[in-house]
Formats: sequence, structure tokens, C-alpha cells
Amino acid sequence: MQTPPNHVIGILGGAVSGSEAASIAAERGALVVVIDQNERPYGKIEDGLPRWHTALRQKEYGKIDENLSHPNVRFVPATKLGRDFDWATLTEGLGFSAVVLANGAWCDRPMPAAIDAFNGRGLAYQNPFVYWFNHQLDADYQGPRFEIPDGAIVVGGGLASIDCVKIINFVLYGNALRARGIDVDAETMEHEGLPKILADHGLTKDALGIRGATLYYRRRAEDMPLVSADADNASRAAKLEATRVKLLTKVLDKYLVTFQGLASPVAPIVDGDHLVGVRFEKNRQDAESAKLIATGEHFDVATTLVISSIGSIPELIPGVPAKGELYLWKDWESGTLDSVSDVHGLGNVLTGKGNIVESRKNSKKVMGQLIDQALAKPPLDAGALARIDAWIGARWDASGYGGDYRAWIAARAPSA
Repeated sequence: MQTPPNHVIGILGGAVSGSEAASIAAERGALVVVIDQNERPYGKIEDGLPRWHTALRQKEYGKIDENLSHPNVRFVPATKLGRDFDWATLTEGLGFSAVVLANGAWCDRPMPAAIDAFNGRGLAYQNPFVYWFNHQLDADYQGPRFEIPDGAIVVGGGLASIDCVKIINFVLYGNALRARGIDVDAETMEHEGLPKILADHGLTKDALGIRGATLYYRRRAEDMPLVSADADNASRAAKLEATRVKLLTKVLDKYLVTFQGLASPVAPIVDGDHLVGVRFEKNRQDAESAKLIATGEHFDVATTLVISSIGSIPELIPGVPAKGELYLWKDWESGTLDSVSDVHGLGNVLTGKGNIVESRKNSKKVMGQLIDQALAKPPLDAGALARIDAWIGARWDASGYGGDYRAWIAARAPSA
């Protein structure tokens, strides 16, 4: 720590929103302690963004590395709230000038209880599914493994659900092509599209006999949150709906995916102790209110793998104020969680939007206001800085981190 007095901001999470907040605070002269649960701070850029996004991933890695290499930033890796230290230590014991939660949304919103009971037995959730796809070939991978059957389905409607249906089809078509001596990686399939690749090799979907993935969404294609924008009049709303349909149509055509809208999963279809299908209820949407109305009409879909992609929520941690599945924010605009302890949130943990642009935008907005408030408080004295410094040193000893961020990352470079 620098010579006192000074202000110190504690940030939980070092990925897009956390590193952006760290950079803003550091540039204003504050010292910043960035605490991340992993050895690498890349969060869902590494573990939630499918591996074919090579250029985007490297670009975001570079931005995060630049932010966390600032001389005013102290990076604390492999340190998880609730495991290595508690909420009281973060908010009171260390005595930060302000605390920022940028720990993202790592938990999947659960399916209806009757279906959720088959998690790991025919049901899988988006976060571990994408993590498996990205890391399955890593020598030290120890997570769940998935066999992808033809006809696997995805339930959801956002960008993450699109990633999941693409993963399914890339695995199915990749296996079918390799069986014919043709090796095509996921990045090529994503870039060129499956119809072109098949045509280049004199093949067709029908010839391969692949049904592929189907995406089920409770609302219409026009309502899918594939793009977001202010739609404060009928004309803008219509353009937004048309853009969503256009993007979905491109996915269906380019990656040979099937879509079924206005369908909600309501019950499992079971054989023994394994899920072998899902019963859906058809919905209709009121034209004026856009309210969904259950019709009472059902249909069954047979499949041995269902991927749930109905949203991500923050991990509930002892001590963190929560209501239901969300943190109990006092002010969603400012990200205030606890005004007494000066705890705020930003990025995906606050907005629920797993979107790089939205996370960075929200981080700049919240941190831009918060840093003014933090710097207006009295700076920390030498004793307070020494207490924080001692805690950082203990965590560095525990993780083996030597204080050189660039050297640490170079020795632990993520797979491409």
C-alpha cells in the first residue's frame, strides 16, 4: 500500500465489469483491491463464452489484463467469498472506503421443480454445459461430461440459449463429419455455417440423417432478448421485433436449428430414474398487454438431453442480503446494496444481463458515481492500510501469487 492517507476500494470479481470499475477507481487515484475466486480473472469471458469466439475472447482478455495491471490495483486471486473469507470481513473487517460486487451471475435459474429433480439425469443447465464445451479437452478438467444425443433440446430465449443450440449442433455435425474423415472445428462451423460446409463436401442434412437441436421459448420469436434497445413508441418497437426475428432466422438457417415459440415446460417424461422427454404447455400472448396466457393444451417432446437456459442468477452467499434468488438491492439504478457499509453492485450481478457491452456500460455508470462518493469520505489512515495490506499478503501466500500480475497470467495463460 502507498503512503497514507489514501482511499481503498474493494472489488469482488475481476472480469469485464470488475476490471472496468477497478480501472476507473485507479485512474482517480484510489487504491483498488480486486478479489477473484479463480486464478485467472476472466470469468464468463473464459468460462461462459463458447470457445469459437476466439478473437472476441482474446480482445476481452487484453482489456481485463490492461485494467488489472494498473499500478494502483492489487489483484487477489483464488479467493472466494464464503469459502476463504466471510461477508463481515469484506464489508466491515477490512475497512474499505467502499465495496463493489462485480461477481456476476454464476447460478442457473432453476426449471420447474418436477423437472429440476432430474438435473444430471437427462437435464443439464447452461453454465456447466458451456463450461464443459470450453474445457472438456483440458488435461485437468474434472467437471461433468455430456453425451449429445440427436434431438437434444434447449429451453430458453436469450443469447446464451442460442449458444447452447449451436454447441449441440456443432457436436452432432462435427461427429458425423469426422466419421467420414472430415475434420471441421467449431470456429469454422460458426463462421461458415453448416449448410455451406455440408455443400462443400457434397453432403446434406437429410443425407446425414441429423435432426439437430430445437429451441423452445415461452414467448414469440419477436420477444426474444437477442437484442435490447429503448422502444418507446410503436415504430421502434416494431423495428426491434423485426430485428429479433431476423437474427433468429439467421441462426435457424445457418446452424440448422429448429425453433418452437409460445411453449413452456411443465412436467418431465420419465423412464425409470432418467428424463426421456418434456411435456410443454402451449401459450398465447394477449395482443394488447403482451401477457402470456396458458391455453391448457399440451404436447410432448421426446429427448434424453434437455439444456435449461432460462437465465443466470447470482450465487447466494451467507451474509449477502437477498430476497428469493436475487440480492436485495436497495436501489437498482445506483447499484446500492447497503448504504451503511457503502456496498454497491454493478455488471451482471446487478443487471442480470450476460452481455459484455451492457456489463461494461453499467460498470462505467455505477462506478463513475460511486468513486465520487468514496473519494469524498475521509481517507484511510496508516493502521487501516496496514490491516488491508496484511490480509492481501496472507491471501497471496495462500495462492502462491507473487504480486506481479503479468507474470502470474503468463504462467497460467488460458486455453484458446
